[in-house]
Amino acid sequence: MPISVKIIGNLQVHRGESVLTAASLGGPKPRQIFEILLLNLGTPVSKDRLIDLLWGGRAPGEALATLESYVSVLRRNLQPGCAKTGPLRTANGGYVLEQSLVDLDLHRFNALMLRAEQSTPAEAYPLLVEALALATGPLLSDELAPEWAEEARENHAADVTALQVMAAEAARASGQADKAVHWSQQAVAAEPLNERAWSALVSGYEAAGRYSEGLQAYDKCRRLLDRDLGCTPGPGLRAAHARLLQATAASDGDLSEVLEALLYLNDQMHSRPLQPAARAAVPVKSRSFPAGAGHERAGRVISTFLNRALANA
Repeated sequence: MPISVKIIGNLQVHRGESVLTAASLGGPKPRQIFEILLLNLGTPVSKDRLIDLLWGGRAPGEALATLESYVSVLRRNLQPGCAKTGPLRTANGGYVLEQSLVDLDLHRFNALMLRAEQSTPAEAYPLLVEALALATGPLLSDELAPEWAEEARENHAADVTALQVMAAEAARASGQADKAVHWSQQAVAAEPLNERAWSALVSGYEAAGRYSEGLQAYDKCRRLLDRDLGCTPGPGLRAAHARLLQATAASDGDLSEVLEALLYLNDQMHSRPLQPAARAAVPVKSRSFPAGAGHERAGRVISTFLNRALANA
């Protein structure tokens, strides 16, 4: 009889009308054997490899006999009356779960991810949403201690974040700016130092016309990267920031003048012009700081703007 298995979140097995949980498989070690085979669905895992994973390189002297007894317990609980024809089978000096008899949520997640990677943004977006709907919790959340489970959990969490970024990018490319913001916010929350996630978030805010939120997101990203990695945002993110500045300045004459004043003072302080992308953020018509008196005028502009802002706070 085929079985349906959920390992994203708590382990759960559906076999016909029966529902098995982590406690129904005969104890921690039989359950772990089952989970290791699920992570390698359709591929045989040798007995030596299973012994190494189960005991972390510190196997007891009777490890082989103990492993085989655990597998017998697992078979009785997983496929009673179907020892030879059920999903769990002996193969090539080890054990394997027959892929055609196991509907596994992780397998569906990975298949959807692969299809999305090979599709156009419009075709990929519903596939990504479907895959992310399966990611309802950490992988193998019943297994907190084993190293092999933690490694699998970390890899799956990275895949989930990557899919959230892909969903944000696909949504933005399909004209769904608010959904792009939604997915990129989740990716940033999961991986605060993921620059691609921040790029998707800033670009999502830009596409949604939420320029001030985009500027705030860029500033937070810049500070995080500087504090934790000692680096600055890459060219793509800086270009998005420049576009946000330009869009904001174009809709607010006062802000445009303040930006020009800040750029002017930066040029004077560092004796070098700012990067072209940032310089382009200020409309040409507003660049009016005269030689010689530029410092005084720039200071007046910034001081007046700050005084107005504090008065309205």
